[in-house]
Amino acid sequence: MHIHILGICGTFMGGLAALAREAGHRVTGCDAGVYPPMSDQLRALGIDLIEGFGADQLALRPDVFVVGNTVSRSRTDSGSPKFPLIEAILDAGVPYTSGPQWLAEHVLQGRHVLAVAGTHGKTTTTSMLTWILERAGLRPGFLVGGVPLNFGVSARLGAGSAFVIEADEYDTAFFDKRSKFVHYRPRTAVLNNLEFDHADIFDNLAAIERQFHHLVRTIPSGGRIVVNSLEESLARVLHQGCWSQMRSFGTPASDFSAVGEPHDFSVLQSGQSVARLQWGLGGVHNQLNALAAIAAAEHVGVAPADAALALASFQNVKRRMEVRASVALRGATAAVPVTIYDDFAHHPTAIRTTVNGLRRQVGSARILAVFEPRSNTMKLGTMKAQLPWSLEEADLAFCHGGGLGWDATETLLPMGAKAQVAPDIDTLAAMVCAQARAGDHILCMSNGGFGGIHDKIAALLRAG
Repeated sequence: MHIHILGICGTFMGGLAALAREAGHRVTGCDAGVYPPMSDQLRALGIDLIEGFGADQLALRPDVFVVGNTVSRSRTDSGSPKFPLIEAILDAGVPYTSGPQWLAEHVLQGRHVLAVAGTHGKTTTTSMLTWILERAGLRPGFLVGGVPLNFGVSARLGAGSAFVIEADEYDTAFFDKRSKFVHYRPRTAVLNNLEFDHADIFDNLAAIERQFHHLVRTIPSGGRIVVNSLEESLARVLHQGCWSQMRSFGTPASDFSAVGEPHDFSVLQSGQSVARLQWGLGGVHNQLNALAAIAAAEHVGVAPADAALALASFQNVKRRMEVRASVALRGATAAVPVTIYDDFAHHPTAIRTTVNGLRRQVGSARILAVFEPRSNTMKLGTMKAQLPWSLEEADLAFCHGGGLGWDATETLLPMGAKAQVAPDIDTLAAMVCAQARAGDHILCMSNGGFGGIHDKIAALLRAG
């Protein structure tokens, strides 16, 4: 089969392309600004990439066009179609489908799908669960919205029956406004947490809860739902109806709970200690992610003790508290490094959780939080009022305020002199370096490349 993927450089669609190629299909694709690292990964797989969405690509005559959710029927300011290829596909009446639908029909059919859903922690928990199954010898397939460092790739078919997938609640395509995850038909589903997000497609939290319940409806009676007991929103979802076995985690009364510090804790099942986990990750959020992964793995026969042993060698995910540079600065008596981190956090709750995790790790050392409100939700200003709360544990905060429809300086006024705003990346990097001291921890947070600010800060610090 020849498939041509529109929007191929996105994390999900790029992973789908890799799976299709591994399965023996001919794969081509297009995107606007074909960009690395995904473009390099795809070309290394022998996938031809085309820049833009020109209607001339109809001449490729694939068996099916697979349409990503970044593609729409919108028009430019001059009135011409923004995606001419879509108009050509519709006019010609040739076959097209969405990425999640193609994946469900050609990859997930007949597999035991383990899906990880939630506003936060999907990528990390999916990676944890995949690593547990790998160490247990189950040879799982997977599709993750990031790069698990234990594997070095974001997707593979696998050789066993299990397939682990990051289950995104974002919409499927311009012609299918259901959440992606309703296509996956999991037998095991993790509901990690649920907050309001994606303000560009959801009107309120209740609308997202409705989509989560659509997912719940697809899980068979012999399936398992692993749910975070701390989340009232998830309780409301399950109150609408649940027809599968359920395992909870998070509170002392849950089926799976933890006792101890996030980096060294006992795993309790029904109040009895069944495993101990000592690992390099910190933060209560990662402790909860681990409990979710352990509870899900048990559904496919992996004992909690074996799951915890696997997680002891879990290496996290690229762009999750990833150390990008360490630059020595002269301190009072000797040279002391400034550590620069990269993290994907972009929702206020994720920012707060990430800063808290670093605070637990570095103690009283200074944290300089550098962030970019880049997601559609943040650009709209829907959650701007939560930003001062999310940055409470940082010693200083630096915000990229360019391109927003709201005033970041006004929003961060409650932080007083602790917060600074810059209109561009170069100015922001200079502001950070002007305040940096020996021993500081500079935490850069964005769901994009952040204009290479990590390297800019490191270069400025090295230059003195």
